[in-house]
Amino acid sequence: MKILVVDDEQVLVKGLKFNLENEGYTVETAFDGATAVELARGGDFDLILLDLMMPEVDGLTACMQIREFSKVPIIMLTARGEDTDKLLGFEYGADDYVTKPFNILELKARIRALLRRVGSAAQPQEEKRELLGTDPILLDPAQRVAVKNGEIVELTAKEYDLIELLVRNPRRVYSRENLMDLVWGYTYAGDYRTVDVHIRRLREKLEKNPAEPEYILTKWGVGYYFKG
Repeated sequence: MKILVVDDEQVLVKGLKFNLENEGYTVETAFDGATAVELARGGDFDLILLDLMMPEVDGLTACMQIREFSKVPIIMLTARGEDTDKLLGFEYGADDYVTKPFNILELKARIRALLRRVGSAAQPQEEKRELLGTDPILLDPAQRVAVKNGEIVELTAKEYDLIELLVRNPRRVYSRENLMDLVWGYTYAGDYRTVDVHIRRLREKLEKNPAEPEYILTKWGVGYYFKG
């Protein structure tokens, strides 16, 4: 597995590179957002650790630019802890978020969990392709993409994990707490709005009219479900 670590704190980058290489990962590094985008464009990375606050091109801008050509899983790193910063990261396409100072064991666990969720995309598929969902919204688990009206829609890792869970369990209502636990693998009270952000992005990508969704629905006061 190949990881790109991007942070303007060179001591931190050196420590992360050392720890991740000890885990068996191949690690490349960068110290600004512009370099990160160029490396992401030319490198075949399995995951990117991306600092939020950097000179010239910040992490949010770099994340948005990377999302224009890649769905590589991105974990944002930042010294900030406000919910608004986390939501901005998710708005720009991040899959997960770790606040500095962080426990390296927790970061490694987040990396393993995210790579495990997307790893099935690399498995050879010899059997007939399985499509999930209800036309016009279908999912292709082999490629981890959505298909809308016959057109492939690229989703981030967490967007795909979320919609697949809902599609595989049509009409079952999940609370935001349930979805945080099942899709993100942890439950923090302050992060529940993360689910709302991802649901909104999925509606924008998959629904005919995101303001009046027909398939990715809300059970008011309870949670979300897929109509099926």
